[in-house]
Amino acid sequence: MFLRSSFLEFKIFFIDSFIEKLPLEDFVELKNWITELYWERWDREIEKHSQEGVLDFLIEEVLKEEQERKTIKG
Repeated sequence: MFLRSSFLEFKIFFIDSFIEKLPLEDFVELKNWITELYWERWDREIEKHSQEGVLDFLIEEVLKEEQERKTIKG
């Protein structure tokens, strides 16, 4: 485990050093790419959870609240 964490720290240090030396235009392009990648992964995770039913409780809560509102309104 120690060897793996040391190697990971080395990789992070290397990447960090590389990024710090990027010209601003390249840095912005990298930032935009990472941001887009982050949101793509987020979308895939949400889609996976949706298909697995992990998010069904949210639908149930909304339906319950809607029913309660209809009951209160009469």
